[in-house]
Amino acid sequence: MTRITPEMQRCIDACLACYQSCLGTAMGHCLESGGRHVAPEHFRLMMACAEICRTSAHFMLTGTRHHRHVCRECAEICQECARSCNDLDGMEACAAACRHCAERCLAMAA
Repeated sequence: MTRITPEMQRCIDACLACYQSCLGTAMGHCLESGGRHVAPEHFRLMMACAEICRTSAHFMLTGTRHHRHVCRECAEICQECARSCNDLDGMEACAAACRHCAERCLAMAA
């Protein structure tokens, strides 16, 4: 089993924080705001981001060497989600969580 290094733990923490932010913001802020916040492309992206973040954390916690591949994809989706969130009101915290997770996942994927 792969030992969880401090760098990996920081990535796990960032992934779980992003998962919480994307899911919580989508279910609370976006659904309540309506309009562009629930546009299918944006809303699906937020759900995909939440899920890949949860999955990335899971892969690291289970110790599989495949976590690097999942982290690479997670970083890409998080970057896209951050851009989408930047275009909408009240999404600053979610965009920041996505950017932070993307940075940690890119480092983990290297």
